[in-house]
Amino acid sequence: MANENQWSRVNRNHNMYDNHPATEPPRMPKQAGNGGPKKPKKPKKKRRWVLAIFLWLVVLGIIGGLAGAAVFITYANDAPNITQSNLASETSSSIYDNQDNAIWKLSTVDRDYANSNEIPKQLKQAVVATEDRRFYKHNGVDPIRIAGALLANIRGSSLGMQGGSTLTQQLVKLSVFSTSTADQTIKRKAQEAWLALRVEKNFSKDEILTFYMNKVYMGHGVSGMKTASEYFYGKPLTQLSLAQLALLAGMPQSPTNYDPYLKDTSRARERRNTVLSSMVKYGAVTQSQADAATKVPVTDGLQDLTAKAQLANNNRQVTDAYVQSTIAEAKALGYDTTKSGLKIYTNMDSTMQQYMYDNANGNSIAFPSEDAQIGATMTDPSNGKVVAQIGNRNTSVLQATNHATLTGRSAGSSIKPLLDYGPAIEYLNWPTYRTVEDKKYKYAGTSIDVYNWDRKDMGNITMRSALTQSRNIPAARTLEEVGGANAGKFVNDLGIPTSHVPGGQDAINLDASTEQEAGAYGAIANGGTYYKPSYITKIVTADGTTHNYNTTGKRAMKTSTAFMLTDMMKGVIKPNATASDAIIPGLNQAGKSGLVAYGDNENMPDQAIKDAWFTGFTKSYALSVWTGYDWPAKNYIPWSFQDLPAQYYQRVMSYAMQTKPNTDWTAPDTVTPKVRGNIVEYEVKGEKWSNGGLPSVNSLPQSGETPAEAGISGSAAVGATTGNN
Repeated sequence: MANENQWSRVNRNHNMYDNHPATEPPRMPKQAGNGGPKKPKKPKKKRRWVLAIFLWLVVLGIIGGLAGAAVFITYANDAPNITQSNLASETSSSIYDNQDNAIWKLSTVDRDYANSNEIPKQLKQAVVATEDRRFYKHNGVDPIRIAGALLANIRGSSLGMQGGSTLTQQLVKLSVFSTSTADQTIKRKAQEAWLALRVEKNFSKDEILTFYMNKVYMGHGVSGMKTASEYFYGKPLTQLSLAQLALLAGMPQSPTNYDPYLKDTSRARERRNTVLSSMVKYGAVTQSQADAATKVPVTDGLQDLTAKAQLANNNRQVTDAYVQSTIAEAKALGYDTTKSGLKIYTNMDSTMQQYMYDNANGNSIAFPSEDAQIGATMTDPSNGKVVAQIGNRNTSVLQATNHATLTGRSAGSSIKPLLDYGPAIEYLNWPTYRTVEDKKYKYAGTSIDVYNWDRKDMGNITMRSALTQSRNIPAARTLEEVGGANAGKFVNDLGIPTSHVPGGQDAINLDASTEQEAGAYGAIANGGTYYKPSYITKIVTADGTTHNYNTTGKRAMKTSTAFMLTDMMKGVIKPNATASDAIIPGLNQAGKSGLVAYGDNENMPDQAIKDAWFTGFTKSYALSVWTGYDWPAKNYIPWSFQDLPAQYYQRVMSYAMQTKPNTDWTAPDTVTPKVRGNIVEYEVKGEKWSNGGLPSVNSLPQSGETPAEAGISGSAAVGATTGNN
């Protein structure tokens, strides 16, 4: 009955299993008489649930993996391109002088690229041991490193996922991504990993390590370990000690915190010692070597950056104007000077540049005040190459106003050979002794009187005398006779553009720059061929391609015109002429001064000068000098300082010609010498000219060379050529 009752109870409660068809009802144990009661079997319910959960986890893992892979692929497809130029960290763009010495870095970050053979093996080992010990074993992404970083992150001993990045991933980040912590997203990490795999596929481990060591920022505006070595120690990497190499290897993680120039160098020392310890574990150095290096002060061998920075700033001030002109020329040639990797080689003579700067900013020449400014350009007449250029004085500002290239200031009387007398010889065949009138005169078509600097007239004088004495009235009359069209063509061909047909006051008042005048006078010096002033000889682009640049000369005037202008301007640099302060005893040279006065309505003292000029030349150099003020309405040059440009020229040209031959000009066969009043004059051979109905006169004494000085024999004809008056 007991068994029956038990079954009855089970049957009565069978409904408890109705909702669980997979579960069987319990079976009755055997009676003792039938072999004894058996223990009931343990239910399989728990085991089945564990299996189900496991299976679900596998399924979810597969789904998650597939989803993750899909996300990774999506992110990878959006990854930016990465090229060798991205990785290679092009060298900072630099400007070099004519001896291939670097004079200026164009980039905000200084970097000189190091080839693999310039990087010591010990430094490579230090970087790998510290940053990525498994670098040579992974393919760009290191699962073991990632797992270790995750574990460290969970334990709170790491700053996060960045610890899982390989050197290759760090290189990718530095090359194409932002380094901001805020940008360390899952998407970015996926793209870094993908690009790291691509980099490893296309480049060797040594190439990747070299890219990285050139890419990292080292503080103080310096990138790359080679640049840091030169900047901090003044030595190449190959000459650094183990302690110094270890310091450099550890700095990229935090250049600011590990800066050895900080007052507290404890963090830099700890970081260096950590690198040394890693090198021991890596097998790169022995424990004894590391111990010895840890005892070396972290400041060992460091240069004085204050003095270094001051020197660099001083050097920049010296070359500032020349660099401005160089950059302008590079842009005109089609180069983007903001990009890295350009090597711009110039014509600058650093010795001359320094000498011109020192004379502009020192005490060798007296300036009327600290605010008085200067602009000066020196060229080589044989090719137009700009040898040196000064744009200002007494300024600590870089890229300041370059007065040497400003074209908004009147050239005064220094324009006369270019706009007035040059065209008269070129187009009208005037001889050097042609008579001109220095008598009262009004600009053509106006009621404006023309005055000479001394407010006096000299009557009938020769063109030579008018030029050496810088008479304004004969210059204005000459321009009128030449005609604006001819004068404009002549001066334009010499690199001085005009916005209108010259006439009237332009005869003594045309705007020009020292760069333009140096080029124009250089054409006179070389016999009539104009070369546009040029700064750049070649540019090497980041890909190693060299582009050479040479200025092609253009015939701007006849050889006869160039020689006769030169001969007359020799007389300007004479004791009784207007540029006696430019005299260099025994030197064959010529030139022209220029003064610009204020108008009567400008309320300045008598003889106040707005702009003062002198442009002179030898066969080796042409030098144009301007002095004045940035605000001429507030400041003026006193009359006693009128010769300031000639004085500056005299010092600079004396220095420049020490190493050059003192060669005189030889008369071309297109001119004929005529001795008049013990002065050798010249006329264009075989050409007719008119004296304008004026009486013949002789040039002022000492305004030209005597027959003995010119090497002319006594048999030379005396007087004007018959029939030309």
